[in-house]
Amino acid sequence: MTNDVIIVGAGIVGAACARALAMAGFDVTVIDRGTTAGGTSSACEGNLLVSDKGPGRELELAQYAATLWTQAAVDLRTELGPDFPSVEYDPKGGLVVATTDAGAAPLLAFAAGQRSAGVDARVLDRAEALSLEPDLAPDFRAAVFYPEDSQVQPTIATEALMASARRHGARLIENTPVTGVLRDSAGALVGVTTAAGELRAARVLIAAGPWSGEVAASFGLVLPVLPRRGELLVTSRMRHRIFHKVYDADYVGAVGSNDSALQTSSVIESTAGGTVLIGSSRQQIGFDCRLQVDALAGIAAKALRLFPFLAGAAVMRTYGGFRPFMPDHLPVIGEDPRLPGLWHAAGHEGAGIGLSLATAEMIRDLMQGRPTRLDAAPFSPARDSLAPHLEQAA
Repeated sequence: MTNDVIIVGAGIVGAACARALAMAGFDVTVIDRGTTAGGTSSACEGNLLVSDKGPGRELELAQYAATLWTQAAVDLRTELGPDFPSVEYDPKGGLVVATTDAGAAPLLAFAAGQRSAGVDARVLDRAEALSLEPDLAPDFRAAVFYPEDSQVQPTIATEALMASARRHGARLIENTPVTGVLRDSAGALVGVTTAAGELRAARVLIAAGPWSGEVAASFGLVLPVLPRRGELLVTSRMRHRIFHKVYDADYVGAVGSNDSALQTSSVIESTAGGTVLIGSSRQQIGFDCRLQVDALAGIAAKALRLFPFLAGAAVMRTYGGFRPFMPDHLPVIGEDPRLPGLWHAAGHEGAGIGLSLATAEMIRDLMQGRPTRLDAAPFSPARDSLAPHLEQAA
C-alpha cells in the first residue's frame, strides 16, 4: 500500500497534521515508536500563549493559532461526542508579574512591543491585579494581563486530534520505530523503513518533537533539534484560588534564551481537576530523564514569591519532559530541499501545543500547493537563519 503522507510522530503536532491532511483528502498513516501523546505532549502544561512571544514570526503564528483553537474545541466536542473526554479548553487569560524593580521595566517594555504587534497586553495597577488574583503576593512591581492566553489539557487534546484524524481515514501505527528512509533506485524518497517492515509514501513528514533530530539523522540528514528538559510540580486538590495562568516575568526571558544551563521561573495555574500546576524549568541535559531536584526546588521557591499560600500545599507528584529546542527559536515547517518529499513540522519548543493547529494548516496548504494563511518562508528548512546551524552540525 502506498500512502500520500507518512507522519513520523504521534504527538500533538503529528496528530494535528494528520487531522488537517486527512480532512483535505490525503491518505495518511501516522507511525510512532511509542503511543499517541506518549512523549512531550503528555509532559507539559498545555499552554496556548501569546504573552511570552515578542513581535515576529512566531508571535504571528501564535496569534493565528489562538483563533483556531477556539473553533477546534467546539468542533472536536461536536465530532467526538459527549463520551469523549473534554479537551478542557479554557480561555482564562494570563497574568505576568514582575516581582522585582529590575524586572518591572523590561516587562513593561516587552508588553509595549507586543501591543505594537496587535497583542492585547493590559498594564494593571496593584488593585486591578489583585482583583483578578486576590491571593497574589501584593508586593509585586508590575503586572500585565493577557486575555488572549488560553489552556487545554494537552494529553486529551492530542488524543482528540488523533481520534478525529482516524475518523477521517488516517491510520495509526504505534510501538513501531522508524529506522530509516526508503529510496528508489534513483535515490528518490519513496517511504520509510520500520522495525516491522517498509511503508511507502510520496511524502514523509517528521513531527517527532525533540526526537525529530534523531529521526532525520536516521535518514542521513542533520536537523538541529535538541531536547530541552522541563520540570513541573502538581499539588493535591484544593479550593480554587488561582483563576488565571500566572507567571513571573523571568519566564519570558527563559523562553527566548539559548543558555543550556538550568533556568527556572514560576508558572502557576489551577486545573479542571482541582490541583495546581506549577512550572517551569529549562535545561539542556540531553535526554537525561532523571529527577532534577535542584530544578524543582527553584520552581517551588519562585512560586511562593507569587502565591505564599502554596507553602501549605502538598505536592502530589512531579514530572518532566523534553521540549524540542531550535537554535534560531523558530519551528521548522515545510519541505526539506535536501531530500524532496521529506517534510518537517518540529522545533516548537514549549509552544507546540498552542502552535500545532496553525502548523498543521501550513503543512496542509503547502502540500496542496495553495497559498498559506501566513508567510511560510520564515519557517522553511531552507531559511537563512537555520543554515549556519546545519553547517555547524554537519
